[in-house]
Amino acid sequence: MRTRQDIIAELTAPGAALEVVREQVRGIPMPVYAGGPSSLRAVFESTRQFDDRDFLVYGDERWTYGHHYRLVCGLAHHFQQSFGLRKGDRVAIGMRNYPEWVMTFWACQVLGAIAVPLNAWWTGSELAYAVRDSAATLLVLDDERLERIAGELAGLPSVEHTVSVRTAAAYDGVHRWEDVLASLDRQAELPTVDIAPDDDATILYTSGTTGAPKGAVGSHRNHCTNLMNTMLLGAVAVERAADSGVTLPETPPQPCALQTFPFFHIGGLSGLYVSTAFGSRLVTQYKWDTAEAIDIIEREGVTSMSLVPTLLRRFLEFPGLSERDLSTLTAVASGGAAVPPDLITRIESDFAQRVSPANGYGLTETTSAVVMNSADQYFDHPDSIGRPVPVCELRIVEPGGGDLPTGQIGELLVRGPNVVRGYWNNPVATEAAFTDGWFHSGDLGRVDEDGLVYVLDRLKDVVIRGGENIYCAEVEAVLFEHPAVYDVALIGVPDVAMGEQPLAIVQVRPGTTVTEDELRAFVGQRIARFKVPEHVVFRDDALPRTATGKLLKRQLRDELLASSAPA
Repeated sequence: MRTRQDIIAELTAPGAALEVVREQVRGIPMPVYAGGPSSLRAVFESTRQFDDRDFLVYGDERWTYGHHYRLVCGLAHHFQQSFGLRKGDRVAIGMRNYPEWVMTFWACQVLGAIAVPLNAWWTGSELAYAVRDSAATLLVLDDERLERIAGELAGLPSVEHTVSVRTAAAYDGVHRWEDVLASLDRQAELPTVDIAPDDDATILYTSGTTGAPKGAVGSHRNHCTNLMNTMLLGAVAVERAADSGVTLPETPPQPCALQTFPFFHIGGLSGLYVSTAFGSRLVTQYKWDTAEAIDIIEREGVTSMSLVPTLLRRFLEFPGLSERDLSTLTAVASGGAAVPPDLITRIESDFAQRVSPANGYGLTETTSAVVMNSADQYFDHPDSIGRPVPVCELRIVEPGGGDLPTGQIGELLVRGPNVVRGYWNNPVATEAAFTDGWFHSGDLGRVDEDGLVYVLDRLKDVVIRGGENIYCAEVEAVLFEHPAVYDVALIGVPDVAMGEQPLAIVQVRPGTTVTEDELRAFVGQRIARFKVPEHVVFRDDALPRTATGKLLKRQLRDELLASSAPA
C-alpha cells in the first residue's frame, strides 16, 4: 500500500491535479501550487455552482449559496457606491459568528478591500486601537462591539461609515444593517476589480498576550495556498481510502461543518473560506454550548468540526455522549493551542477510529497550518504535529541562526507562499520576525529522522531549572493523563538556588480529589525527575485563556507572585 508521502508525491507531481512548481514570490523563490484560485474573489465566484445548496445556518435562519451570492454582490456595490470603498481600503469587522460576518467578509474580498477582523473579546479601547492602527474607513459591528467602542468613535478620524448588526438601540450617524439590505440592488453583478495574488486581503491582529497586538498582513495568495493545502489533505484521505478498498459514493452528500473557532481567528477564517470553496453547509452558534452543539450535529448531519483543546475536552466528556447519534461526524480537528495527547487517545477509543482526527501547526503569520497531521499517523504519533505541507520550507535553528542536525531542539523557522509579508504599519516588528522570507515562529521544536515535526514549547516560555530545559507542554501533557486533572498550566517561578522552578497550577475535575504529593509522584513515574513540578497550586475557577484557548501564563504568573502561594 502506498504511504501518505507516496500519495502526496503523486498528487503534486508535474501535470498532476495539485502540481507544485517553484516560482518567485515577493522576490524569493519558493514552492507554490501551479493551479487553484488566484484570489479569494475567484473562490467566491466559484460558488455559483452551489446555488441551490444551503450555505449558512444560524439557529432557525438559513441562506442558500445563491441567496448569499446575490447579497454579497449587492453589498459590494453599496460599499463601493454609497460608502466610497475602494480596493485597498480597510474594513473592520467586529461581531460574533453571525451570518453577517460572512457576508461582509466576502463583500470585501470581491472589491479588493482589506478585511480587518476584530477580536470579539476586546474592550472598547482595544477595538479602537486596531481600528486606528489599520486606518479602517468602514466599521461593521454587532451590538456588543458597538456599545463598547461607541465612546471611542469620535477619536477615530479614518472611519467614514459605521454599520450596526443585530442592534436594538439606534446610534446617531450609524447605518442599520436592515436598512442597508433594504437598499441593495439584488440584480447587481460583481463590481469590476483586478485582484492579483499578492494583493493584501486581510489584517489579522495577534492575540497581544505580550504587548500591543500586531497586524499580520495576509495576501490572497496566502489564503488560497492555505485552501489548497486543505484540499491536498482531503485528496490524500480519498486516495488512502481507495487503497484500503473503501468504496466512496459517486455523488457524496454535502459536507457540513460546525464552526466553533471565532471568525476573527485564523482557524475560524480558514474554516469560513474552506467551507465556502467546498460547497459545505456552515453552521454557527451564538457562543459555544456543548449540549446545543451535539443537537446541531444530530439535526444538521455535521460531518466535521474543529475545536480548541478545552472545548474538545468538554465535548468528549459530555454526559451521555455515547448515546447520541453522531454517525455523520467523520472528522474532528483541534488546534489554536497545544493538543494534549490524552485527547487524541480519547478520540480513538470513543469513536473506534470511525472519526478521522487531525491536528497541525500554524500561526496567524503562517495563515493557518503549515504542518499537518492526519489519521494514518495521528494515533501512532500523538505527540507529533505531522509533516510540513509540500509548499512549506522548515528549519530548526540554534540561537545564532545556524541550522541544527536532525533530532536537536531549536527555534522553528517557516517559509512559503502562505507566510505573510509582515506586520501592518510596524517595520520594526517585521524586521525582527522575518528574515529573507523566513518567519521566526518563537516556538521550540525538533524534526525526527522520519520527517515528523514536534513542537515542544514557546521559546520564551521554557523553564530553565539549574541549567536544564523543561518544556512546559511535555509536563502538562503528563498531568492531563491524571484522572483528577481538568486543566493545567506549568510556569516558571524565580528560585535563588536553581534560577527557576517549575510550578503547576491545576484545576481539579469536579467530584475528584488529589494532593500535591500524589501529582508530583504521578509525574515522576513518567518523565525525568528534574521535570517534576516543585510545587502544585490548586484553583477552583477556570484558568485564564485567550479566545482561541491559549493559556495566559503571564497573567497566571503575575497573580501567583502577587499572592502568598509558594514560589
